[in-house]
Amino acid sequence: MKQRQSTTGTGRALGRLGRHAALGVLVAAAGGGIACSAEPGGETLGTATEATQPSPVVDVRRSLAITDQPILANFTLQRVLNQLIATSGVSGVTATALFQQWWDTQNPPPGSGPDPAAPHCSGTLNGYPYACRPAPAEGSQAACDPFAANSPCAYMPVGLFMRFDLAPEDGSHCGEYRVIFAKSSGKDPAGAQNRNFIIFEAALQNPHLNQGIRGCEKFVRAWAELSDNNNLNSRRDKLDDWYFDGYQEFDPVIQYENFGDNPLSAGQIRTNQFVQPDEPRQWNLREFKLAKQCDGACKLRFVPVTDKVNPFGPLFDGTSVHPNAAGFQTEFLTQVARLSTTDPNGVGMSTSDVYNSGQSLATSTSDETNYATQFGAGANAFGTAIQSQLTALGSSLQPIHIVRRAQVTACAGCHRFSNNADLGGFLWPPSLGFTHVSERDADLETVSGVTRFKISDALVNLLLPHRKQVVENYLNDVPRPSKPPKDPIGGRWVH
Repeated sequence: MKQRQSTTGTGRALGRLGRHAALGVLVAAAGGGIACSAEPGGETLGTATEATQPSPVVDVRRSLAITDQPILANFTLQRVLNQLIATSGVSGVTATALFQQWWDTQNPPPGSGPDPAAPHCSGTLNGYPYACRPAPAEGSQAACDPFAANSPCAYMPVGLFMRFDLAPEDGSHCGEYRVIFAKSSGKDPAGAQNRNFIIFEAALQNPHLNQGIRGCEKFVRAWAELSDNNNLNSRRDKLDDWYFDGYQEFDPVIQYENFGDNPLSAGQIRTNQFVQPDEPRQWNLREFKLAKQCDGACKLRFVPVTDKVNPFGPLFDGTSVHPNAAGFQTEFLTQVARLSTTDPNGVGMSTSDVYNSGQSLATSTSDETNYATQFGAGANAFGTAIQSQLTALGSSLQPIHIVRRAQVTACAGCHRFSNNADLGGFLWPPSLGFTHVSERDADLETVSGVTRFKISDALVNLLLPHRKQVVENYLNDVPRPSKPPKDPIGGRWVH
């Protein structure tokens, strides 16, 4: 990991200038430029003076969930991969080779990609099932160039998401800043069985660790101030700078260290996979870290890891003889109080990684990640212990409500199983079927003359209003309830 620059503005700026000089030619070549004509309605595409406020009122579609096509146009997958390579310091690797190595992790050894010694699929991960996905599924991309003309594995950017709510209370990082790509084949109805999403979730380093969570304030405020900026070109340029060049003393969002190779192991890349022309078809959500693996010369590689807060489903079975079942169920009882909250945005839990699976199956063809089904309806000691916790809390909820709420924290729940689910006291709002942002042409929206990708009801009606309140309260110094230092500022670990 690179040495951190001075935490003073001048020192950080000088450090960034040196890095930018090294990256300038590469980023310019990979990024390209776009030209926009004037738009009708509320957007201005020319030069404008921004209005600033000490504490902006956050517009979630400008500051938290940005899916405007003109803003996203320069956020290409090739540019992101090139930046990751450049900031890693690893030589001799191309964006195409790194992409192909990534998807070769879905193939059994020796694979078909450019790096036979890289990780491949063995059928298990963390001691739990991890299905291999060779051709014609996602593993086929190990032999595909996504940047070739008319490539069958091309990807397009569909969203930038600001997740300051995931910053730890102690400010050990400043939350996650994401860019989402969708496989271009999913745009059309003919691509319904050929969809794939990849989400780069950068955990941004806090350049003022001595200030705790307040050390993130300038960056959070800059995002919030996008809400008052009516100039689309200006907002696009700022976001482009923050992701690829940095902001004042803050390093770029797209930087190798922000995707897992740091003292906190914070940041990751997740996938929502459905490249499945053949039966059985299963939406499968997975997680990766970016790592330098050195045996002689260093290699830059995507490495499969567990899906966080995604316990292996059969561990919810109160009659399970799995060696980890008893330990998981004991730990789960410590999460009942948090899961029994009356606030939908407070529903969350933390899971020790030993219990997490490497895959989250959002499908009717498997019950592996269907926690309610695994829990069952019969009486057992686990259910009785959950009820005892609820009784002690004075809660009228039933054990099945707690298990359904745990389902929300898992990828498969958030993306499908929890859609309109009765969680006891409220229904969980739906995704867009299996995703929270749609790449489909039929779902495109036009607002004030700007075309943007559609987002889910769950985001619009529940999650984004909460994230907005978190940011506004933080910038206005509204006191927060006391929480452990590693708890997220927004109160939930869920992705």
